[in-house]
Amino acid sequence: MAERLQKILAQWGVASRRHAEGLIQAGRVVVNGEVAELGQKADPTCDRIQLDGRELTRRDRPQAYYGLLNKPLRTVSTCQDPQGRRTVLDLLPRELQQDSGIHPVGRLDYNSTGALLLTNDGDLTYQLTHPRHHLPKIYRVTVKGQPSADIISRWQQGVHLSGRPTAPAQVRVLASPSSGQTELEVTLWEGRNRQIRRTASLLGHPVQRLHRIAIGSIQLGTLKPGQIRTLTHAELEQLHQIVMNPADSREAIE
Repeated sequence: MAERLQKILAQWGVASRRHAEGLIQAGRVVVNGEVAELGQKADPTCDRIQLDGRELTRRDRPQAYYGLLNKPLRTVSTCQDPQGRRTVLDLLPRELQQDSGIHPVGRLDYNSTGALLLTNDGDLTYQLTHPRHHLPKIYRVTVKGQPSADIISRWQQGVHLSGRPTAPAQVRVLASPSSGQTELEVTLWEGRNRQIRRTASLLGHPVQRLHRIAIGSIQLGTLKPGQIRTLTHAELEQLHQIVMNPADSREAIE
């Protein structure tokens, strides 16, 4: 059956769907001897698909991988880093670091820690990171000072960042270990760049520590910093359920 090239490349673990679109736009993908165009469809059962001159076959498709990482501090959530810093892929077992197509699903800041999904299923990555699916993410956030009830309410209702409002969030106070800081639990249904840090600074309570404890219903649990585990069958089914029924993800948290 014919499908869009970027979806085929993503399903085969060649790249995430967005990265696959970039490969096509760069002229690196050829179908039946002709340079492919973005949006073009192909049937992998009968069409000859090449990437950088090498023909792709189903034998090239790596075994599907779905993992959960507890990202440690000072690690970048990318496949490569031009500054030579440690990436999340450096934490994978050596046999999974080469030609596996594994990549992070979304990102965590360099100085943030916690739950990060890794996979070579580029199509699932595209689905989970698409705004319409509103995959909830839960964070433990330590901020400077003691936010008032009014500040918490403003955060919950949403603030304006870069000229547009953020979506409503769940924010609750967990503890105030000292007069100088407060620990919060924050649940987001959108993933704008450095959203929690920017919001907290805007409200006058800069983030001192940010740790993600859950993605959807997938809990970080006792996983130690730098450790990775494979997702259970039930967890993977839950992710697919979110993709199929995006409205259910908010109900599951609320």
